[in-house]
Amino acid sequence: MAALVSRPEPKFDWFIPIDGDGVHLGTRRAERPPTFEYLSAVVQTAERLGFYALLIPTRFVNGLFDEAAPLVETWTMATALAAVTHRIRFLIAVRPGFVAAGLFAQMVATLDQISHGRVDINIVPGGIANDFERLGVNIDHSGRYEQAEELMRACRALWTGGATDFAGTYINLRGARCAPAPEVMPRFYQGGASPRAEALTARQADVYLMWIEPHEQIAERLERVSALYRAAGRTPYFGLRAHLVVRDAAEAAWSMANDLIAHADASVLEQRRTVMTGTPMTGQQVQAQRVAEHRVGPHLWNGLSTVRVNCGTAIVGTPEEVAEELYGYWQLGIDEFILSGYPHVEECERVSQDVLPRLRAKILQTQST
Repeated sequence: MAALVSRPEPKFDWFIPIDGDGVHLGTRRAERPPTFEYLSAVVQTAERLGFYALLIPTRFVNGLFDEAAPLVETWTMATALAAVTHRIRFLIAVRPGFVAAGLFAQMVATLDQISHGRVDINIVPGGIANDFERLGVNIDHSGRYEQAEELMRACRALWTGGATDFAGTYINLRGARCAPAPEVMPRFYQGGASPRAEALTARQADVYLMWIEPHEQIAERLERVSALYRAAGRTPYFGLRAHLVVRDAAEAAWSMANDLIAHADASVLEQRRTVMTGTPMTGQQVQAQRVAEHRVGPHLWNGLSTVRVNCGTAIVGTPEEVAEELYGYWQLGIDEFILSGYPHVEECERVSQDVLPRLRAKILQTQST
């Protein structure tokens, strides 16, 4: 267990559903399409309720409903949403290589200026099977990680404000500049369950971001990655991404979880199965493991992995059960929680009112004893 002294105050983030939203997932179309008006309601709800930041993912096709269903582009939507918020931060997922490094650094710095320093970047080196190829990009898995490392290094050099030279395999800069530089150096978040991903995080990322797994697996990963950070002379900081299904009674919570995917369309289920076939992403394989009734733990359910690419596991239970489960991850060393629930407006309210006060009380009690 991580030491309980000198821990930073935990951060609680919410999620921007760029694929669409609703109480039924995996249907051909979302009950709530990802319009600017709806996503504005999501982010303004999270800001009003005091969440620290919002994760906005990156996709090339819809990853929750039919692949042809509406999907918004990440950077454009994040910029628009920053303009209708005032305090909450934006953690923007990007895949290296689709925008030239010098231009990308300027894009980040400009959005940082518009938002008054509310931008962080989630680097996503890995790729869903055949996803990069949809847009004509062919680069192997190891090359994506090398490219991601060069991008983080090049951006940090550009954000110092001086003329920058950089010579890499994928990125080359000659006297490049980025002005004005960001008000505060944006933090890089990075996930990934493979040894290559863990090693890259320890060398370059400010936050190691994990998808939720049972406590035992998370504890092993934290210990391993912490050692890599220490070997690199850096201080680790850990975040956890999780869905929540919360109801006043446990039976109602499990019923709600199962109902989320009960109306999934057969064609969407087949799309998700195809994505998982031969995927090189270790984290995706873990999330999609098949177990009875999708229960990977007493309160962990991965039924979402049948309809959703990437993070497919949720904590299910009463507010007290969910708070206790999250508290266990905090005890292990998690200091930032990126949470979500369907639909995102109503569940943001529920989590804020019913779960987080209980979790904060548990943490405060531990820190005061």
